[in-house]
Amino acid sequence: MNNEIEIKIGKNIKLLREKSGLTQELLAAKLQINGCDITRSGLAKIEVGQRHLYVDEIVLLKNILNVDYEDIFKLD
Repeated sequence: MNNEIEIKIGKNIKLLREKSGLTQELLAAKLQINGCDITRSGLAKIEVGQRHLYVDEIVLLKNILNVDYEDIFKLD
């Protein structure tokens, strides 16, 4: 995947997380409770585009943050 796209998607996730009032630690914990093996550090790397997202993480992020996939993948 294009690094610029990963950075933009990471920024989207960060903004959606902040809008939901969640810290990285709390969002990582919610992901873990739902079966996703991720740490706060891993989530931080996603938010800055340094780590790829897995499909199961995308699905869980959508559900936990209560957003649409379009909100995660906006590129404008």
